[in-house]
Amino acid sequence: MAKHRKHTSSTPYIRVAPSGVHGLGAFATRDLPAFALLGLYEGRRYSKEEIAAKAWDDQLTYLFTLSNHETIDGAKGGNGTRHLNHACDPNCEAVEEYDDAGRLVLKFQTIVPVEAGDELFIDYCLTADDGSPASKYPCHCGSANCRGTMLAPAEVDSAS
Repeated sequence: MAKHRKHTSSTPYIRVAPSGVHGLGAFATRDLPAFALLGLYEGRRYSKEEIAAKAWDDQLTYLFTLSNHETIDGAKGGNGTRHLNHACDPNCEAVEEYDDAGRLVLKFQTIVPVEAGDELFIDYCLTADDGSPASKYPCHCGSANCRGTMLAPAEVDSAS
């Protein structure tokens, strides 16, 4: 009888080290093909109401909000995936899916081949719910396509 493989919490393809972009970063421990699983984003889960009630005071956070409005705090019980920094031209992506128990999980995977030692990046595509200007979320990725902000790109109106 075949057993179903479950997602693992280990992150064997990630090494955490100082980043030239921001603080600590996640780096590939070996050459990886496109769509290689890096690991699940893990940590304490908060409801939308718990997040709203908590005072974050502009502290460094490792928060990732899912489409079901749960937020995962990678600083509390998380793993190396919390150190993927932002880049406007990323080499990884975050993908939501449901696990065998029906729980929404977030996994990180490469989107292009990555060489051992390369820093792993996702596009944060942040939203400023309070109307803050883009300058409050500066990007330092240095890519040729840098938007200058970690906010999501502005929607282009295709009707014009």
